[in-house]
Amino acid sequence: MIAFDLPTFWFVLVGVLFAGYAILDGFDLGVGGLHLFTKTDEERRIMMNSIGPVWDGNEVWLVTGGGALFAAFPEVYATVFSGFYDAFMFLLFALIFRAVAIELRSKQPQRFWRRGWDIAFAGGSVLSSFLIGVAMGNVAWGIPLDENHEFTGNLLTLLHPYALLLGVTTVALFLMHGNIYLILKTEGMLHEKLKRWVKITIPIYMVLFLIVGISTPIVCEHIGLAFQERPYILSLLFILALLLAFNIPREVYKGREFIAFLSSCGSMIALMTLFGASVYPTMVFSSPNIVNSLTIYNGSSTEKTLGFMMIVALIGVPIVITYTVSVYYIFRGKVKLTEESY
Repeated sequence: MIAFDLPTFWFVLVGVLFAGYAILDGFDLGVGGLHLFTKTDEERRIMMNSIGPVWDGNEVWLVTGGGALFAAFPEVYATVFSGFYDAFMFLLFALIFRAVAIELRSKQPQRFWRRGWDIAFAGGSVLSSFLIGVAMGNVAWGIPLDENHEFTGNLLTLLHPYALLLGVTTVALFLMHGNIYLILKTEGMLHEKLKRWVKITIPIYMVLFLIVGISTPIVCEHIGLAFQERPYILSLLFILALLLAFNIPREVYKGREFIAFLSSCGSMIALMTLFGASVYPTMVFSSPNIVNSLTIYNGSSTEKTLGFMMIVALIGVPIVITYTVSVYYIFRGKVKLTEESY
């Protein structure tokens, strides 16, 4: 049973913040991954400008989620960030190069200059997506922890087949999500081309999604036990994510791009909720010695700290949501290239 208490509140809130990051930064990472598949400079500029006004604001959700994790679950934060240190440095490197590419690509007209930053933008986007998936795979699979909750492995420990599968699946998910967003933001020949790409990006993701969905309860014994304990809610969430993903091509075919994008977002929300409900109340599984796992209780701050931070969160999170909604409302509509465009 899931009973409300302060650690549970923060478990849900951290999950909401990271889910928000996955949905919002997921599509612009997907746009980056698709960037090199277009041929003309104009098309690449349109794709880059589709995320130009919002990409940095999307990453606010990552910073906010990391801050919430640090405040509410400091031992979890310390274990994960020290254990995944090398991987997070690669992630930070990829995000930095990606951001620099967005700002510098159109500063010079030479083909070699723009081509180089195109590669940096696409490479940084794909690598970031892959590493996010690998991190999620390790959280689900479990990492070696000692009795002091300290990571005892290395970078190669994190690169097992299941984590790599989650990394590839996340790349496919973000490419599909970015494809839907671009359909929503473009028009003309590029718009029609992107509608054809959906016939490729969605099936690839769906195949990987089914492989992960079927294999996870089998190879991750603790998640398999969760499905036995909470079969109805977890099965319902899995089916909901599947149905929402299947609805995307239907809405695209009918020309309802916004509904298609909402279906993609809804599928991701269902997946994140499924993940959270599968691991609750554990936050970091210890493998092979599961007794060393970090839960929302042995890895949390004091009740007083959680209570005070809850007040801060109830004030701050609505501000972040309002800011995000305002930015997307202001920059709604199709992308139009101007002299000020990237």
